[in-house]
Order: sequence, then structure tokens, then C-alpha cells
Amino acid sequence: MPQEKIFAQARDELFSHINRCEVLSATDDDRTTWMNETIDYIGERYPDLVDPDLRELHAVGIRFCQPAINNIPAAVVSEPLSEPAAETVTVEVPAEPATTGKPIPATSEVSSETEATQEQDGGANAA
Repeated sequence: MPQEKIFAQARDELFSHINRCEVLSATDDDRTTWMNETIDYIGERYPDLVDPDLRELHAVGIRFCQPAINNIPAAVVSEPLSEPAAETVTVEVPAEPATTGKPIPATSEVSSETEATQEQDGGANAA
């Protein structure tokens, strides 16, 4: 069997092991240990592969374990977030439209025009 075909078969088997063993959700240290042991196993399983092939398989496997979108659950991540999460604020909007016929602002900031309107009608439409 040609060397390229053996390498491709070993690579496909490595990817299959990665998906089956859920290595993507492991920490970096556990992932590296697992990858070293798995490459040793693949080296025994495919004796025609030489050391450069096994090193390339190791590098390809490590890259495969680091997808562009991080799917690791938050409990596995050991580093704290750099900024705390923003607090969610719920704003209730009245069911009936305002009597002034003007739309209700979508943001929590009140424009000076809205403040002037509230001052003119005595704050009757104030929330």
C-alpha cells in the first residue's frame, strides 16, 4: 500500500478517535497527554509510518482539536473571564400607545425632546 494512503488512513483513524473520545472538551494538558498516547498507539498500529509521519499526525491532531469556534463548556475553562457579564434589564412597555402619538424610545436614555415634553404636560405620561 502506498505511503500516502497509509498516512491518510491513520489520519482518518486519529480524527475518528478524537471525535469518539470527546477530546475537544478536554483541557489543554489532558488533550496533549491523550494525543501523545494515541500517536504511540497509531505508530504501533501502522508500523510503516516513520517518525516524521507520526510527528505530522500529532501536529494535525492538535490543530484538529482547536477549532475556530470554541465549544468547551464554561466549567472546563480554567481562566476567569476578563470582564464580568453585562446585567440584563427588562423594561415593560405599556400595551396602549402613548397619548402624544410619539414613539417610545427603544433605549434607556431619555432625549432632551422627551424631557421637554414631560415638563410641558406635567409628567402625566412619565413611566
